[in-house]
Amino acid sequence: MQIGALGDIHGAFEAVHEIMARHPDVPLWVQVGDVASNDGAYFTPDRPLYWIKGNNEDFDVIAAATNGTSPAPTLHYLPNGGPHEVGPWRAAALGGTFAPSWYHTPTAALPPSRGRRAAGTTVKLGKSRDDKRRHFVRDEVITCKALQHIDVFLTHEAPRPFYPAGRRIDAGKTVINEVLTTMRPRLHLFGHHHEFTDSVRQGVRSIGLDVVTKSYLLVDAETFRCERLDA
Repeated sequence: MQIGALGDIHGAFEAVHEIMARHPDVPLWVQVGDVASNDGAYFTPDRPLYWIKGNNEDFDVIAAATNGTSPAPTLHYLPNGGPHEVGPWRAAALGGTFAPSWYHTPTAALPPSRGRRAAGTTVKLGKSRDDKRRHFVRDEVITCKALQHIDVFLTHEAPRPFYPAGRRIDAGKTVINEVLTTMRPRLHLFGHHHEFTDSVRQGVRSIGLDVVTKSYLLVDAETFRCERLDA
């Protein structure tokens, strides 16, 4: 059996429908955050899609999904931590982005949106609403570090080192490496940077996923052999 893996969606719902239609034998898919459109819309995938939060989401929708109310019957939200049952896999999640100034805040104390900013169209959903719930925090990292026998670890942020588009600034986050060191999952998938990369971090295969309009993965559920396909 193969399981599909999708990068950031950002409202490109038709692309997801087309990808899933190509693979009717793939029973379920995983996704690394930023599902919503910039207007905060979600969709109903044609197959079960297990997703984590990105940084450009409607975080009221995320809060409802955390409490068991999904925006669609085939959208299965994975809160940070785990383990989560995803088909035959034991999965763990660390969705959202790293912000040093909010890292030591309890999850429940992250302030919600203060309302949409009056800004240009280039400002994305999560940032335009200035919603601090888009970040992960230390307590969630500690929970992930304690998990064992995890097949797939899904994060939005990248591990270090990570130089998107060849830039000199390392955009990776050390806490992701720390979790990989202790958790030792069989596969790590991340998004956020819209760039495909395939490397080894702390002895773990770590794959950065393209935005869904560029490419996606098919992963053998037993051997974890990965095949990258153009969208």
